[in-house]
Amino acid sequence: MYSKKLKLLTLLAICLTLFSYGQIKIIDNDSKETLHDVKIINSQTNDSLMSNSNEYFKILKAGTYILKKAGYFDKVVSLKKDKYYIIALSINPSELNEIIINANHIPKKLKKSTKSISLISLKDIERSNSINFASVLNRTPGVFMQSGALNTNRITIRGIGSRNLFGTAKIRAYFKDIPLTNGSGETNIEDFELASISRFEIIKGTTSSEYGAGLGGTINITPKNAYLNTSSINNDLIIGSFGLTKGIINLNHGTAKNSYSAIYSNTHSDGYRENNKYDRQTFTLSSNHFLTKKDEISFLASYVDLKAFIPSSINESAFINNPKSAAFTWKQAQGFEDSKRGVFGLSWKHEYTNSLKQITSIFSSFRNAYEPRPFNILKENTIGIGMRSRFLGQTKLFNKKLDYTFGGELFKDDYKYKTFENLYEDFPSGIGSVKGLELSNFKEKRNYYNLFFETNYEFSENTTLSIGLNLNETSYKLDDRFTISETNTDQSGRYKFKNILSPKLGISHLISNNVSLFSNISHGFSPITLSETLLPDGQINTNLKPETGWNFEIGTRGSTLNKKLQFNLAIYRLDIKNLLVSRRIAEDEYIGINAGKTQHDGLEISLNYIWLQNEALTISTFTNYTYNNFTFKEFIDDENDFSGNDLTGVPSKIFNAGMDIESTVGFYGNINFQYIGRMPITDSNSLYTNSYNLTNLKFGFKKNLNKKLKLNLYIGLNNIFNETYASQILINASGFGGNAPRYYYPGNPNNYYTGISLNYIF
Repeated sequence: MYSKKLKLLTLLAICLTLFSYGQIKIIDNDSKETLHDVKIINSQTNDSLMSNSNEYFKILKAGTYILKKAGYFDKVVSLKKDKYYIIALSINPSELNEIIINANHIPKKLKKSTKSISLISLKDIERSNSINFASVLNRTPGVFMQSGALNTNRITIRGIGSRNLFGTAKIRAYFKDIPLTNGSGETNIEDFELASISRFEIIKGTTSSEYGAGLGGTINITPKNAYLNTSSINNDLIIGSFGLTKGIINLNHGTAKNSYSAIYSNTHSDGYRENNKYDRQTFTLSSNHFLTKKDEISFLASYVDLKAFIPSSINESAFINNPKSAAFTWKQAQGFEDSKRGVFGLSWKHEYTNSLKQITSIFSSFRNAYEPRPFNILKENTIGIGMRSRFLGQTKLFNKKLDYTFGGELFKDDYKYKTFENLYEDFPSGIGSVKGLELSNFKEKRNYYNLFFETNYEFSENTTLSIGLNLNETSYKLDDRFTISETNTDQSGRYKFKNILSPKLGISHLISNNVSLFSNISHGFSPITLSETLLPDGQINTNLKPETGWNFEIGTRGSTLNKKLQFNLAIYRLDIKNLLVSRRIAEDEYIGINAGKTQHDGLEISLNYIWLQNEALTISTFTNYTYNNFTFKEFIDDENDFSGNDLTGVPSKIFNAGMDIESTVGFYGNINFQYIGRMPITDSNSLYTNSYNLTNLKFGFKKNLNKKLKLNLYIGLNNIFNETYASQILINASGFGGNAPRYYYPGNPNNYYTGISLNYIF
């Protein structure tokens, strides 16, 4: 008996000896995705090995280790044998092609992607102020954001969305896993706090299997997350031209397995133009929790409270002679937007085995808005809910690695809106908008689902084939709740698209360790909004077809000259059919028609070069060029044939160039030059905007006041040569009552901002 107990104790002691080791898991600090193939070097012995595909590295010996991975900054850590660690690495903006991107369902290095994807890092975001998204997005080839005011914007990708009169459409956006695109395909990202974002991943062209209904592409936003094992507070104060004041408070707390981040911002601007005051408060909360070695949960919430007055567009005479002016009727009515919106999401990641995991997110969003316009007063309320779940797996096929994912996304939103008379003309000047009788009362129920499948098959270590498929169904139900009478017909009805199947095929090949070629063919579509289906007699036009398109693309990306030069090049053709046109029949009435086809041929080039990099000084430059040859292949609108004309609302050329300088002393700065080619304003091409140049400058000083407190002082100058330009245009504007058409939103003249930031690490 004693002998058996001794044997058991001996066996237990051997097991404890064999398995008494620690483990580390290495993640991307922004996305919290696991990083593989990280080189781990023991600083005492200089021995090294690579972290394995099972996500964990066994600590067999206590000591100090250096973690190295291409695309990320090195990190030095002290490890013990009997503990479990989660260690986050930060991306190195000078090696973007090596970064693990998550815009694909299957995470992979950017240089191995089969599609055109642009990554905007935190360094890119911080080149300008944290006020306007346009200055950030417009440095990306193929992307163009027009900004008539802080709350009046339109984003286009490869020309898609340029015909949307107000706001952004036909482009999808996600805030982590939470959709920012509503059931009608309209997207809003500019109300979110730019200082709460750590990076953008932008897929250009039809996105097919990944995200369903998006012709132009998808913008994936990664929120800032707190570092593990670190607590800090950051305060920013910004002041600038046109009464700009902005305050930001950022609280971060991280433990060994949990991180919490809370960001509050308050922005005020009087605006350059009349009736242009802007006030916005935001609150963003994110947290990540590593519950076990197999389970992770993350939470994300964003709340925005906005009140912004609307100067609207003005005619050519006012644009040239009095650009500060607001449109007369908007000034008299004191038109504005007062809205509150929020998004909330909870994500769970579970690892079933080393080769199979599941990521599931549930989310909700709301928006309440009140908008007095000269022609009526609009009151809106939207509530959306949804779920997104996908499995990611890995297996072998003919002894080659096969990565796959499949899943689905379900989304539903209820949209209620009423319009009322605006009686501002019946009251003395200065009173502004006054609500009158109800004019309409609608409720829309909008639903869609996406089912998707994608696989990446590695023919060899250098060649990857990607195949994907997406099935989408979108439906609307309209309930007319307005009192029915002889003069008011019932507009209730249903609209359901046929199921749309969108395939994609892509291939990438590494011709060297640092240079790759890629090509893809993909299909996409954009849904019709319910307002576009309504006819003047109150009926729903069920003959309308959604816009669909095929994207054909070839490109290359990589680095050379000892990784000092990074480059990306893409050539593409995007063919769109069933072009949907909003035909204006009254001041605030439009009907939708399918008017033909467009052809989008384009070239996108970007170059980043590090001229000097040593312990004292880093000097780098960036250059990118976009060439757009977008035409109406077939376009017949009523009796007008615009076939062969240039696509409205998109510049022919965009060129960006800039320089960044950083010194260890603390001084830093950057200068950015941008050229925007002329844009057609009318479908007939009878009127174009003038091309223009913008030059922006920012410089500052960073200093560690002590081991825990950091100071950052900076000043920026925008449009330093005081260029006159239209920052946004209203295409095909019509003049009513003998008034000239109002095409132009004037851009800001030269202006400045300055700020101070204090960061304290506990």
